[in-house]
Amino acid sequence: MRLSSALSTKIRSCLSANSRILLWIPALIFLLSTFFFPLSKILALTFNFSTLTDLDNLLIARNSLLFTFYQAILSTLLTFVLGLPSAVLFSKFNFPGKSLLRALTAVPFMLPTVVVAAAFNSLLGERGLLATTFDLRLSTFDLQPSIFNFLLILAAHTFYNTSIVIRIVGNAISRLDPKLEASARSLGADTFHVWKDVIFPILRPSLLAAALLVFMFDFTSFGVILLLGGSQFATLEVEIYIRALQLPNLNLAALLSVIQLMFTLIFSILYSRTINQVQTQTAPRFSTARPPKTIQEKLFVTTLCLLLSAFFLLPLLSLPIRSLTRLEADRGQRDQVQYGFTADYYEELFINRRGSLFYVPPVQAALNSLGFAVITVILSLALGYPAAYALAKPTRLEKILDPFLMLPLGASAVMMGLGFILSFGRLIASPFFIPIAHTLIALPFVIRTLQPALASIPERLRQVASTLGASPFRVWQTVDLPILSRATLSAATFAFTVSLGEFGATLLITRPEYPTIPIAISRFLSQPGGLNYGQAMAMATVLMLLTTLSILLIEKLRFNNAGEL
Repeated sequence: MRLSSALSTKIRSCLSANSRILLWIPALIFLLSTFFFPLSKILALTFNFSTLTDLDNLLIARNSLLFTFYQAILSTLLTFVLGLPSAVLFSKFNFPGKSLLRALTAVPFMLPTVVVAAAFNSLLGERGLLATTFDLRLSTFDLQPSIFNFLLILAAHTFYNTSIVIRIVGNAISRLDPKLEASARSLGADTFHVWKDVIFPILRPSLLAAALLVFMFDFTSFGVILLLGGSQFATLEVEIYIRALQLPNLNLAALLSVIQLMFTLIFSILYSRTINQVQTQTAPRFSTARPPKTIQEKLFVTTLCLLLSAFFLLPLLSLPIRSLTRLEADRGQRDQVQYGFTADYYEELFINRRGSLFYVPPVQAALNSLGFAVITVILSLALGYPAAYALAKPTRLEKILDPFLMLPLGASAVMMGLGFILSFGRLIASPFFIPIAHTLIALPFVIRTLQPALASIPERLRQVASTLGASPFRVWQTVDLPILSRATLSAATFAFTVSLGEFGATLLITRPEYPTIPIAISRFLSQPGGLNYGQAMAMATVLMLLTTLSILLIEKLRFNNAGEL
């Protein structure tokens, strides 16, 4: 009897191990064919004698790397100039509209980079609201276009990443024991020395974690730099794009991709170690935020609230306003221009005014984006569910394989696009490669969204259903599905949003006849004339609204899940 029981246990164990391996097969095959194989092509092209001994290539790589560090460091410093006071504001003070303002600061981080670039262009660009309405040209401030565009890039990076500092550093400040500050003040320390000698040493891991994360996003920035500054700002990402498509030099593009990947992985490892220190150093506490009392505190809160409202609201509002306002003539227009409110830019999205056989109407680009997004959702869920099931109760196998699922997060979208070009050649003419690239980016996030929900399902419920005679499919339908429905919808919405806004990889592999919304926005922004610019603003507004609705849906689902748990 004991022998029979031991044998059955061993058989079940073997079947369980085999089934867990089967769960990994779809995701591993996908990653091997779409990430590791293209990565091997990039590495093979990089580490050959001609690439490593070409002095021109090495000089361009050095200059691109230095400029990438330069703009990322400046962007990170500016982000902290705004982010640190904002973190103090939200963690230490209560004031009317606090939740709304906090949500407003979080919106830019979730928007596609194309929308952020278009928003700053609509407000501060040469054809934006301020320049055309008040005639504030660069000559007014004696600024060179290159300097102004660089300042615009830094501002957009700050707009994009301030939320990171607010979340990481603000949470750490809110968890500080108020007795520490009270004790320091009782010993005669003023505000400066309290922060210098007590608070900042405790916050150092949080500050470093926020700085590393912000720096990584600025280091790998592509859409903001390309759309606001153009190819003259040769960061690693922009240079990879130029050498892959505009001035073909695939050896140099591969070298730049490996350099970019190496530094990104280093920063990712440093961030992972730092954020673990943050989580172990601070423990959750009840909020100690209070209304401002002194005149200095009230002035600080009021001033910063006005600054944050203006900085985050004006670009987001200027985008729809500019899309509904005619402020310049159309390309080739010779009759009188009717300035002011107009809905023409939205109507033109459906019209091929020139009757060109090669023209793709913007509405077709929108349909392309929606179609690619739907395919991305299907692929992400089909590949993500089995892997998430395996990771719900990880064994040694899952602990080994889990990091491989996250590796695509360390590679830029532009690098992925280059890998597709090197690996599949003319095959990428097929539009199906676009949702494949989008799935590669969305898959790690989908798995991380599904995994906690799967892990939360009590095994006893499945056992009870099986005992009552339910088949495996019936068990999944009656037990798993009701619990997983919101997590599934949240993961699907996330994949949908990622696909809608993806720009870097799509720009390298898309065909002219299959543009997406971000690609269409980029094309219209690069062309002269008020009509092209207005259509870019209209499409960016539509993309912003779609993304915002998706974000609100994800947050609502997360809140409902938290409430049920």
